[in-house]
Amino acid sequence: MRIVLQRVSEASVTIEGEVKSAIGQGILILLGIENADGEEDIEWLVRKVMNLRIFPDDAGVMNRSLIDVNGEVLVISQFTLHANTRKGNRPSYIRAAKPDVSVPLYERFCKKLSFELGKEIGTGEFGADMKVALINDGPVTIIMDTKEKSF
Repeated sequence: MRIVLQRVSEASVTIEGEVKSAIGQGILILLGIENADGEEDIEWLVRKVMNLRIFPDDAGVMNRSLIDVNGEVLVISQFTLHANTRKGNRPSYIRAAKPDVSVPLYERFCKKLSFELGKEIGTGEFGADMKVALINDGPVTIIMDTKEKSF
């Protein structure tokens, strides 16, 4: 699993002119899933996202986690995070998992994150044409890949 995580003061996703989900202060996650991903990746990534200290403390130092600030989360599926651009000018998405693999993993990731946070999270709609709006706070943008994890 690969994510682009952005600390936001607000974010939303609109589908066919209707706002599906919107959050205030928290994290926007763009989530890409590949065939090799599984439950271990979900567990590791949820733990990292919840405990990553990227919110400022009273001294302005990034020392608080999503839990510490009672932040919100919006998760958007994004198969293009696994684009291979080594050859030519058209990206290849061969590493991105097909929907029969990625949809259940996306749903389990969202459910696990929501459960661990103790509140609902915002989501997009898998496979839909989504318009994502955000105000990146900082800006803080972090890329994580479970293939580079260490326990």
